[in-house]
Amino acid sequence: MSDKLYTPVNKNSQECVKNVLKYFSDITYEKTITGQHVQTLAMEEYELIKQKTGKEPALLGFELLSYSPNINYLDTDEDCMTEVVENYGMLKRAWEWAAKKGLITFTWHWFSPLGGRSKSFFSENTDFDASRAVIEGTPENRALIKDMDVMAGLLRPFCDKGVPILWRPFHEGDGGWFWWGAKGADTVKKLWRMMFERYTKHHGLNNLIWVWNSQVPECYPGDDVVDIISRDLYPEAHSHTSQKAAYDELMKITPTPKITTIGEIGVLPDTQAISNEKAGWAAFMVWSKVFCLTEEYNSFDMLKKVYDSPCSVTLDRLPKLY
Repeated sequence: MSDKLYTPVNKNSQECVKNVLKYFSDITYEKTITGQHVQTLAMEEYELIKQKTGKEPALLGFELLSYSPNINYLDTDEDCMTEVVENYGMLKRAWEWAAKKGLITFTWHWFSPLGGRSKSFFSENTDFDASRAVIEGTPENRALIKDMDVMAGLLRPFCDKGVPILWRPFHEGDGGWFWWGAKGADTVKKLWRMMFERYTKHHGLNNLIWVWNSQVPECYPGDDVVDIISRDLYPEAHSHTSQKAAYDELMKITPTPKITTIGEIGVLPDTQAISNEKAGWAAFMVWSKVFCLTEEYNSFDMLKKVYDSPCSVTLDRLPKLY
């Protein structure tokens, strides 16, 4: 594939970023990186995969929701608090994974920077207006930047140690269910560019790999600020395919070839089919809880089949990239 695919959009990117992007580019159409999301300190999904397959995913996705600065502990509910409390300390697990040289991606269900109750990353639980947050000097803008800076501080040590992070902010920004997507395409594009500028220029977070997460062309913020394009997929249970049609649709958001991944998926893709059908998914990440811990969506036999496949990259097959 063209070297343009693994030239980072941040010209000051660390060598580890270039290594990861080149590796993703090199394996595309041949192999796919196995990934699993975890959101609790116990990492039950990771432990189950080891037990059932004898292998480890090459990529772990860590949830950062409990690190949101504005969780409203005074107006919440049991479901929200369980999710927050179970997520406490997740960065410790990310550091342990970095010590094994595994790939890391972060998902941030960002509690509203200003106002809201319970799980205020959902637009139904906050009146935070993201379209005002992109206007310099507004209360919403100041709150947004303050939260961004707090998260930048948590990401800083990974940068200092040269640990590459697949950074997937504002995920599913084409939908109205999260506050960052509730005000439409123009707003989510501006939010992305605000964060990109602040994190690359102000904070110098040169270890981040910028992963865009939507298949909607109108929402795409631009090739100059995106390293990897991705989308989330939740097909019918036990429908293990290459997801080629979804790949072809995602590729239409830009005429420029880009490395492509499945940001989240509910069922395991068939990595052999991905290779056979030339669906260019460089990586996938199965979502947590029921999607991994039970056989409602994926049988454990299928889990082992995917992890055993020569077309799958597990941790033991992942070269040292940082």
